[in-house]
Amino acid sequence: MENSEVEKFEPDEEKYLLGLARGALESVVCGKKMPGPDSLAPKYMQERGCFVTLTSSGRLRGCIGNIEPAGPLYESVMSNAVNAGMYDPRFPKVNASELACINIEISVLTTPRPLKFSSPEDLLLKLQPCVHGVILKHGLHRSTFLPHVWEQLPDKITFLEHLSLKAGVDKDGWKSAEVWVYETVHFNE
Repeated sequence: MENSEVEKFEPDEEKYLLGLARGALESVVCGKKMPGPDSLAPKYMQERGCFVTLTSSGRLRGCIGNIEPAGPLYESVMSNAVNAGMYDPRFPKVNASELACINIEISVLTTPRPLKFSSPEDLLLKLQPCVHGVILKHGLHRSTFLPHVWEQLPDKITFLEHLSLKAGVDKDGWKSAEVWVYETVHFNE
């Protein structure tokens, strides 16, 4: 498998990774010992970027991840679940009474690649909504939206304007930024 492709996960593999994420989050929230993984298949040992997104009643409750691989996938899933629940600066820490209402989603990323474009119009033509996750680099500023963000922001210009603002630059910053794209396979509870 090349780094530009994410291998699909079987339902039992998805369930296993979601269980690791939930177990890690519940352990930290409840002050218990972190569970260790069972015997690991090679797929879980691959170094992949991944994000863990927490929602409650359909609303974002935390999202933390790493675009570039930061270790074996199973470790990234566990640490990102904990970080999404406890250290996302946009939200208070998840507490024990919330755990039953939390839904966990995992997104496994391909290796990002630069998207070459000659003009803002060319960039708009090359972007593939709901397929591309987008990384915007503008000087020292950087931001990303996972592919499923296109569902909330389906207009390409609006998507890129929000991504620019997230990076801390003017809404038209995307027109002169470096753009990288990646794909994901994602699954949730």
